[in-house]
Amino acid sequence: MTRPDQATGSATTELPDAVMYADAFAALYGRRPEGVWQAPGRVNLIGEHTDYNDGFVLPMALPSAARIAVARRDDGLVRVHSAQGDGGVGGAGGVTEFTLASLRPGSVAGWAAYPAGALWVLREEGHPLPGLDLHLDSDVPFGAGLSSSAALQCAVLLACDDLLGLGIPRPTLARLAQRAENDYVGAPVGVMDQTASLCCTAGAALFLDTRDMTQRQVPLDLLAAGLRLLIVDTRVEHGHADGAYRHRREGCERSAALLGVRALRDVDADKLDEALAMLPDEELRRLTRHVVTENARVLRAAELLAAGDFAALGRILTEGHASQRDDFAISCPQSDAAVELALAGGALGARQTGGGFGGCVIVLTEPDRIGVIASAIKAHYAAQGWNAPACFTATPAAGARRLL
Repeated sequence: MTRPDQATGSATTELPDAVMYADAFAALYGRRPEGVWQAPGRVNLIGEHTDYNDGFVLPMALPSAARIAVARRDDGLVRVHSAQGDGGVGGAGGVTEFTLASLRPGSVAGWAAYPAGALWVLREEGHPLPGLDLHLDSDVPFGAGLSSSAALQCAVLLACDDLLGLGIPRPTLARLAQRAENDYVGAPVGVMDQTASLCCTAGAALFLDTRDMTQRQVPLDLLAAGLRLLIVDTRVEHGHADGAYRHRREGCERSAALLGVRALRDVDADKLDEALAMLPDEELRRLTRHVVTENARVLRAAELLAAGDFAALGRILTEGHASQRDDFAISCPQSDAAVELALAGGALGARQTGGGFGGCVIVLTEPDRIGVIASAIKAHYAAQGWNAPACFTATPAAGARRLL
C-alpha cells in the first residue's frame, strides 16, 4: 500500500488490493471476511469551526483511507484488530475484545474506542447487531488534522449498514458517526469530517450546509487549471478531545446565546460590528468574528471555484488562515511558518486546515513551485529544531465505498 511520502510525493495512490485486506483478515481470524470497505480522510479547503455553529464548509476527500474487513459472529462478541498496532486492550495478540452488551461510553479506551463507539451508536439507535470480527488498516496520517478518526468510524458504520442491510442514508450515517465521537469518545467535533468521508465524490469539493445537511458537489479540477494542492503535515499532533477545542466551542455557544440566535451562523455578516458590540469580552468577539467571516469565505470560495477564479480563491484561503491565527487563536508557529514560506515562494494561497493546534497546512500553487516551497519549509523547520514536515500533493477522491 502506497503512503504519502516525506518529500513531495503524491497521495493519489492506486486503489488498494482489497484481496490483501481479506487475506490479512483470514490470517488473523482463520476464516474469510464477508466484505471489505473503506472511508477516506479529508482535507478542508475552507470553513474551520463553522460546522458546530450550523455553518458552511467546503472539504474534499483524500485518497488516503481507513479500510476494514468484516465478518459476522453469532455470540455477541466483537474482536477488533488494527494493522497499525496499539491494540491489545482486553485481548491478546493486538486484538481488542468486548461484548456488544457491555458497550457504554468509556467502556473501551484507546484507538478501539472509535469502532466501539460506532457500534454503540447503532445499538442506541435500535439497530440489532450480531457479534463481529474486524480487521482495520489505514494510511490516513494520525493526528495530522486529516480526520483519521472520522474515517475509521465511517468505515465501520458503512460496513455494518451494507452487511446488515440497514438502509441508513449517508447523511444520517454521518450524524451517527458524529454522535459516536461526541458521546462515546468524548470529542466535541462537528459533522463536517464524517459527511466528507461518506459523501464526497472524485474530482469535486463538497459544499455542505451543516444545519440542514444539504450539499452539492463543486467541481475541483486543479490539474486542468495548471495548479496543485500541496499538503504540508507539520507533524504537530492535535487533539479534538482536549480543553482548547472544547473551550472555543463553548465560547461560540455563549456568544450565540448572548446574541439571541440559534447559532453563530445566524449572525448577519453585514451587521457583524453591531453584533460584536453586544458581546461582553474580547475573546467572545474574536470567536464570533472568525465564525461569521469564515462562513462568508466558504460561500465566496464556492462561487470562485464554480467560476474557475483560483487566484481569488487563493486569497480567500490566506484570509482564512489569518482569521484562525488572530481571531480563533488555533494556529501554531509551525503552521504560521509554513503559510508564510509558501506565500513567499509564490503560492496563490495557503492556510492551516483542520481543527487547529497543529496538523496540516494546504498550499494552492503552480506545480513548478512545489519543490521550492517544500524545500524552504523543510529548511526552516530544521533550523528551528522542529519535527521534519511531510509534504505531498492530493486530488479530490471518492467517498466511502465497498471494495470487495
